[in-house]
Amino acid sequence: MRADAMKFDTVAIIAAAHGEAQAAGTRLRRRYAHVAPEEADIIVALGGDGFMLQTLHAFMERRKPIFGMNRGSLGFLMNSYGEDDLMDRLARAQPINLLPLSMIAEDIEGRTHRALAINEVALLRDTHFAAKIRIHVDGVVRMEEMICDGVLLSTPAGSTAYNNAVHGPILPLAAQLLALTPISAFRPRHWRGALLPQHAAVVFEVLDAGQRRVRAGADFSEVSDVARVTVTVNGTVAPTLLFDPEYNLEERIIKEQFVP
Repeated sequence: MRADAMKFDTVAIIAAAHGEAQAAGTRLRRRYAHVAPEEADIIVALGGDGFMLQTLHAFMERRKPIFGMNRGSLGFLMNSYGEDDLMDRLARAQPINLLPLSMIAEDIEGRTHRALAINEVALLRDTHFAAKIRIHVDGVVRMEEMICDGVLLSTPAGSTAYNNAVHGPILPLAAQLLALTPISAFRPRHWRGALLPQHAAVVFEVLDAGQRRVRAGADFSEVSDVARVTVTVNGTVAPTLLFDPEYNLEERIIKEQFVP
C-alpha cells in the first residue's frame, strides 16, 4: 500500500534532543503546517536510528506511520535530510511494515516482565562468569548448553545492527526469518547460530541463574537476573516506516550484504 492511500492530512514534526536535530525541527516547523504527535496522521522524525527506535516504540500502539530524516550519526532507518518539498515526499513515500518481537522474561525471583523489540532480544552475562544458556525452539531443546557472553534473536530489520556486529547474518525484510546468533560463544566453539522461521517460539533458559547472572534486553527495555526468556513475533502491532522510493529499505539491506 502506498503512503498516499493512507489519506493523511496532518503532520507532526519531532526531533531528537541534540542541537542539529533540534535546529532542523525548528526550521521545518516554520515552513510546514504541523500538529502535536497525538493529533497527527503521520510523524516526521529527525535524528538517527536510536531516535527512530524510540519514536517507533512511543507510537507503536497508535499505528501512526513514521517518516524519518537523518540528523544523527547513523541513519539506516532514516531517509536523507532535505527541507524542500516535504509534503510531496510524504505523498510518494513507500511503507514498510515491521513485525516486532515480544519478550516475556521471568527473573530469578519469579517476577514476569514484558517488552517489545523492533531490532532484537539479547541476553548478556552480567558478571565475570560466562553465561550458560539452554535454547528451546518450538518446545524442542536445540542447544543443551551454550557457554557464552550471550545470545540474541534478531528481526530482519534489526539484522544489520547488533546482530551484524556479532557476525550474525543480514536478513532481507521479505525473508520471514529470524536470526539466532551467539555472542562470543566458548562452547560449542564453532557454532555460528541458526536461521529460524518467523513464527518460531524461542525460549532461553539460563542455567545456574543465581550465580551466572544474565540480563535480557528488548531494544531499550532491560531486565536483570533473568532465569527464562520467551521470544515470539508479536502479531498484534506492526509499526510502519515510510521511505522515499529511491531510498527503499529492502534494497539497502540487500546492498549491506555486499559491503566489503
